[in-house]
Amino acid sequence: MSWGTELWDQFDNLEKHTQWGIEFTEKYAKFVKERSEIEVNYAKQIRNLSKKYQPKKNSREEEESKYTFCQAFQQTLSELNDYAGQHELISENLTQLIINELSRFLQELKSERKSHFHDGRKAQQHIETSWKQLESCKKRFERDCKEADRAQQYFEKMDADINVTKADVEKARQQAQMRHQMAADSKSEYSSYLQKFNQEQNDHYYTNIPNIFQKLQDMEEKRIEKLGECMKTFADVDRQVLPIVDKCLDGMTKAAESVEPKTDSKQVVESYKSGFEPPGDVEFEDYGLDMKRTVSENSLSNPKEVKEKSTGKSKGKLWPFIKNKNKGSGPEDFSHLPPEQRRKKLQGKIDDLNKDIQKEMDKRDALTKMKDVYVKNPQMGDPASVDPRLAEIAESIEKMQKSALHQANLPAVLYCKNEGTIAIAEGELLYVIEQDKGDGWTRIRRNEEEEGYVPTTYIEVFLETNAKGAMTYI
Repeated sequence: MSWGTELWDQFDNLEKHTQWGIEFTEKYAKFVKERSEIEVNYAKQIRNLSKKYQPKKNSREEEESKYTFCQAFQQTLSELNDYAGQHELISENLTQLIINELSRFLQELKSERKSHFHDGRKAQQHIETSWKQLESCKKRFERDCKEADRAQQYFEKMDADINVTKADVEKARQQAQMRHQMAADSKSEYSSYLQKFNQEQNDHYYTNIPNIFQKLQDMEEKRIEKLGECMKTFADVDRQVLPIVDKCLDGMTKAAESVEPKTDSKQVVESYKSGFEPPGDVEFEDYGLDMKRTVSENSLSNPKEVKEKSTGKSKGKLWPFIKNKNKGSGPEDFSHLPPEQRRKKLQGKIDDLNKDIQKEMDKRDALTKMKDVYVKNPQMGDPASVDPRLAEIAESIEKMQKSALHQANLPAVLYCKNEGTIAIAEGELLYVIEQDKGDGWTRIRRNEEEEGYVPTTYIEVFLETNAKGAMTYI
């Protein structure tokens, strides 16, 4: 169905309709732009959320990352960050494939529409001008006919009057003839212009206007087609990221399935196990009897040391259950921690130090290779320029290798700071004066004046044949 034949007389309505079509397209472009902005803001908020809950370096949250549920949450945050990236991609594609494309298309559409309606107005003005000229010819022909009739009547009146001279009659006759000739000329002109107008009018309504309206129809259909393509692209942009979004969601699901309660329970043991044995029963101390307790068959100490043993042990063996009031991070040697945890912490620091040493060695090897290349190919560089950096790295490696932490053998020293305990070193031989009674502590003596309790798990007890008691090997 053609606008040119069906809507030949609806120029103004077509002008309004096509203008509304452009405004609708602009409204759709604005809608897509706002959707794009929403996607950008959503992606930004998702990224900020993911960043907010990422474990901070050198914090308790980073320490907690060794648990499977914490690792799963971190993986979820990572996948969420990738998920946000897909929404950024949606925004970019909406802008590039729809907003920018529609902006360019609308400029061309407005220019084309303006040109078509300019041609339409020009054709309309031409036919209106022709119509006015036709009306002018018609009125002139009508006026000349009336003048010719009046001149004819006047001539006939003069010719019938016997009192009128022949000269006046001749003059009236000539005037009538002239008017008739003018009427005949006007008639001929009117007839000729009428034919011309009808031809122009026929061309106007059957050729010119239909052609212009057909172009407008094609333009409008092209606009509608473009709008449909954009709406399809609008859906395709989302559909294109679905595989990646599915991968992100699969990653979150996989992370959730990796949570292992038993493993986390085991990790709690690894994190907080002190290495001490639970305390044994508290002995009854009868202060009402003024007598000295006999030395137990397992004790090799003299009687005067028994009181010290009871007092020291009662205070020392329950120390793992005393709440630590130190809220800070503790000293760098982790001496504030139980032996087992201190050993793990120190081992971790040693491992980190070894990694740093290896990194420096890798740098040294790379620079050495570079220097060899410079020696063989002087045009590539000066070998001497590498020496300062090599010296700096060598000094750094030597410093780290000579550090006390790197040369330590764990556990090198066991520090016990509670009352009744004594510090011991690896390989040290001591005398056992009271064996472990099930509380995890053994009483030992270093010399005649120094004795105390140590954790049983850190010592090895054997009998010395040439001595009165057992020897302790740390």
